[in-house]
Amino acid sequence: ASRLKLPWHARLKFDETRQVWVILAPERVLAPDEIAVEVLQLCDGLRSVGEIADQLAAKYAADRDTILTDVIGMLQDLADKAFLTEARERTS
Repeated sequence: ASRLKLPWHARLKFDETRQVWVILAPERVLAPDEIAVEVLQLCDGLRSVGEIADQLAAKYAADRDTILTDVIGMLQDLADKAFLTEARERTS
């Protein structure tokens, strides 16, 4: 049910010079692979991890549980490295 997004200090950007997607953060750069980029583009703070897995399973006609396991592992690794954060509900 977690809804993840890039934290305020990180950006997903296409590096024209190298022709690769990168996550830019202060004093850090990460070049995720093609699948990771697709998952990260879905991490908008609105979709849950389950919804992301549903969308990828439908797109690739793949087993949802397998995709969910892989997505959770990848997202947890990025969150542990502070490249992702959980979106918080606004209370205004």
